[in-house]
Amino acid sequence: MVGGAVAVTGADTALSRLVDPSRKWYNNKRLLALNGWIVLLLITSSTNGYDGSMMNGLQSLPQWTSYFNNPSGSRLGLLNAIQNIGSLAAYPFAPYVSDGIGRRGAVFLGACLMCAAVAIQTASQSVGMFIGARFLIGFGLGFASNAAPMLVSEVSYPTYRAPLTSLYNSLWYSGAIIAAWSTYGTFKLPSTWAWRIPSLLQGIPSILQVFLIWFVPESPRWLVSKGKDQQALRTLAYYHADGNEEDPLVQYEYEEIRAAIDFDRTVAANVGYKSFFITPGNRRRVRIIVAIAFFSQWSGNGLVSYYLNKVFDNIGITNPTTQLLINGILQIWNLFWAVLASFMVDKAGRRFLFLTAAGGALVWWVCQTICVALFAQHGSPDAAHAVIAFIFLFYAFYDLAFTPLIVSYTVEILPYSLRAKGFNIFNFTISLALIFNQYVNPVALDALKWKYYIVYCCWVAFEFVFLWLYVVETKNLTLEETAAIFDGTDATGHIAQAGVLEVSEVREDASEKGSNSAYSPRAEYKA
Repeated sequence: MVGGAVAVTGADTALSRLVDPSRKWYNNKRLLALNGWIVLLLITSSTNGYDGSMMNGLQSLPQWTSYFNNPSGSRLGLLNAIQNIGSLAAYPFAPYVSDGIGRRGAVFLGACLMCAAVAIQTASQSVGMFIGARFLIGFGLGFASNAAPMLVSEVSYPTYRAPLTSLYNSLWYSGAIIAAWSTYGTFKLPSTWAWRIPSLLQGIPSILQVFLIWFVPESPRWLVSKGKDQQALRTLAYYHADGNEEDPLVQYEYEEIRAAIDFDRTVAANVGYKSFFITPGNRRRVRIIVAIAFFSQWSGNGLVSYYLNKVFDNIGITNPTTQLLINGILQIWNLFWAVLASFMVDKAGRRFLFLTAAGGALVWWVCQTICVALFAQHGSPDAAHAVIAFIFLFYAFYDLAFTPLIVSYTVEILPYSLRAKGFNIFNFTISLALIFNQYVNPVALDALKWKYYIVYCCWVAFEFVFLWLYVVETKNLTLEETAAIFDGTDATGHIAQAGVLEVSEVREDASEKGSNSAYSPRAEYKA
């Protein structure tokens, strides 16, 4: 699927030869600080994960269901879907905010909105107030979730970019774990604080971001796009080379960023949404981005993520304590596999992880379908227990790609000029898929029972075929090199002409200046 000079391995890329292998995040103070600020961005995803798991848990709390008059059917679907409807309302504005006031400004705006929304949600006195608060949470999340993963990808040290960006969506489960165990812990409280406390805890990531976001470095790519070249160079040098602006790695990154953005301005000047459909490379991007966004929500996981209590009810597990306990353990299991996969992306490769995830998910979903059918027909407790086991096995494979890779892969295949808008298309698609799931799943599950599982068996099989045909391998490439895979030699040729340093040139400069000079790639690398 990839041809020409662009299709190179990590060992052959220019950037990989400039990175000092002895410089690790744990032995360099500035890398340690950078990764600490990146964690502040990663927890944006925790807010989203918290929401899904909290709503799952609240449905098992008698204190919540009775307070809101036992919501079911379309009302229950609305309570779950309204957060994503709020995100949809923000998406028309999110990319312009991210590109206009910067990645940090967009995260700050989103965090402020979510803090206000959480306060309203916690103080809710009616179902309308609760729904309105959840809409505002989604609206704020629309801004923060557009900017945060892009900033992670654009400021990360090269060797850590892919794992850290993959961790973004993996930390969805960190929020889910806190929510699951919070609802489990408050289950026995006799008052409305059984659900108000979990509602209040949802604001923690946003509160941290409101107070700390301005300490996070701004994206060098955004700075260059706004004509702040020297500030971009200083940012790269400070975090990637201990302040040495003439370090070969920093010079390579800086020149590549400048050349790529110059290409976008001169050759690809049309950066509106129409540009996604006027070139073959952009059409390939949109096809992949829309597909993996739908796949991440339509692989059967939507049943368990938002309606686990209904799944358990259908297999005879109706005790709220048991449901909450299994939900809490499942989130820890999910986090383990998602984080493991995040650190495998540059070793195993994106294509391998996508295909393994889809293939394994299909196998275990089929097994789950068979056992749900057996329980429905014979009421076998063994079949019910097997369903639980297969849910865990299904998620072990699902989490290999559909949790860590969907965000990082989307961000890395988009050029800078289209990154905010392309990522907005991704988020918009996910919200549409979620809204559909959250409305349809409870209704379809009530109407079709176990037969509804067959729909997902067929769909996941289709996902595997699509991924086999269209997913392009991008491991160990820079953001600019990855974009060139889709745009061909025109982009790479322009970047080369614009002055991106070849590795041989950088090394010649370093050798001429001497090993102890500022040009030496190891001169300023100290623990």
